Amino acid sequence: MSKTDISAPLKPAVFHILLALADGPVHGYAAMQRIRERSGGSIRLSTGSFYRHLSKLLDEGLVEEAAGPAGDDPRRGAYYRITAPGRQVLARERDRLAALVAALDALRPASRRGRA
Repeated sequence: MSKTDISAPLKPAVFHILLALADGPVHGYAAMQRIRERSGGSIRLSTGSFYRHLSKLLDEGLVEEAAGPAGDDPRRGAYYRITAPGRQVLARERDRLAALVAALDALRPASRRGRA
């Protein structure tokens, strides 16, 4: 598998998976629910697509398996969490997106920026 180019924009699915795991370890279904909730339902990854992207993130060391909570139902499957390198990639994407928003804001007409 190819490595994620950390200088390039993240694929939306990868971004949303890393973001979902940034809150703490969860099993796959819960991560998919977090993605759906955070996006207001606009991002809906199929199970196959989610696990393909997750597998790549695991291979690249951006995500790792984690222990679930004590007493959790073992049928939930593996839990996953973002790693330190995964947080760095997510932070770079945040900075890239913030720069884009700043560039868009700079394009607003002067009257919309509070100028006459």
